[in-house]
Amino acid sequence: MKKFFGDFKKDIKFKSAGPGKKLTDDGSPKPQAPQAPHGAPRKAATEGAHRAGAAALARIEQQHRPKVQTSHDAIRNQVKRELEAEAAATAASLKNTDVEGACVPQKDPSCFSVPGVFFICPLTGKTLTKTEKEMHIKEAILMSFSEDAIEASIMMIHTFNKDKEKVKAAVDVISKYIENICKNPTEEKYRKIKLSNKVFQEKVSGIEGSRECLQALGFESTTLPVDSEDRTEEFLVLPAQESEALEQMKAHLERLQKGEPVRAKLDRQPQVFRPPQHATHFQLPPDFYNLTAEELKKEQQLKSEVVERNAMLRTKAMREKDEQRERRKYNYALLRVRLPDGNILQGTFLAWERVAALYQFVRDSLENGWQPFELMAPGGQKLKDDEELALNECNLAPAAELTFSWDAAVQADIAAAGGKTAVLLKAALSENIKTLS
Repeated sequence: MKKFFGDFKKDIKFKSAGPGKKLTDDGSPKPQAPQAPHGAPRKAATEGAHRAGAAALARIEQQHRPKVQTSHDAIRNQVKRELEAEAAATAASLKNTDVEGACVPQKDPSCFSVPGVFFICPLTGKTLTKTEKEMHIKEAILMSFSEDAIEASIMMIHTFNKDKEKVKAAVDVISKYIENICKNPTEEKYRKIKLSNKVFQEKVSGIEGSRECLQALGFESTTLPVDSEDRTEEFLVLPAQESEALEQMKAHLERLQKGEPVRAKLDRQPQVFRPPQHATHFQLPPDFYNLTAEELKKEQQLKSEVVERNAMLRTKAMREKDEQRERRKYNYALLRVRLPDGNILQGTFLAWERVAALYQFVRDSLENGWQPFELMAPGGQKLKDDEELALNECNLAPAAELTFSWDAAVQADIAAAGGKTAVLLKAALSENIKTLS
């Protein structure tokens, strides 16, 4: 009994001792954080908390109360988006231009060997820049309608339309119209062209100048009733023609078939310079290069690729492909010819012109152009007068200096006869010799 009551007391004391603890726990009691008394004032919020709260409140209000847009609002927002997109695109373009322009320093135009590339309009004789030539020629063709409408319309067809195959197809259809009229002058059906006709729509109507040409030939726009239908359509109708008018129409048709596009002629800009020491040093304006800013940016990468290519074995086809790619960089060639008296004759050429064009330019500049001569390219390459190679294929683009020499046999005959070549250049050139700066 005594043992029973002893165990009972131990059990009561064990239960009243509280929760147990691990032997590894720190026996020191942990301080408890004091709790704020109920109703104590809170600490004031900071300015950043106020802003964050205001922003959150604004978002909640927008979510719960969406704005109903009117048509004006929609238009205004659309315009705003377009303006923002345009501004972003402009900014990106300017940024790219700045980056690319940083690699290509701008030079003073006065330091160039030639001020630029210029052309001569064959209709007006005006000297034009590259950017002016196309618009000027179009204006000149349109202005010529008052003088010769047929010729002007023929020039329109061949000049304003770039696709030669479509131009040929349109000319063939118009030729067929005229030939049928000339063969059957009394048949009214051949003198009417239905504008909704499938052939006319597909091959003629889309060619600029085609309708003007037909009207210049005498066709008149007329609305006529459609057979067995209660409606009218537009036709081009040619009045009955006399035999003389038909003969003239045949001549006009021949002009149309033989027509060529009107192209501005490259201005050679012939100049003569006194003998300088640095004639082989060229500073060319951007017009001479067929490179965009992006392509210029890749030049450094191409140079490193050249080094790699030279270090590897390449086939003949691979080398020719690289050479062709190199030639396509240039649109024009500035060539200088050193004459026997030391003066320099300079002219501008298309990079793909033949060597014969260079010979003709030199021949036209000489006082005695009938005398045979030779031109020597850099590296001792002798160019032939009848050479079929282009200038860029002879590595003369974008610029090169050549050496002029008279034919030795002819010069010996002239000397044996007691004559000599006293004057080289024509007076118009020799009177305007400049010093090469």
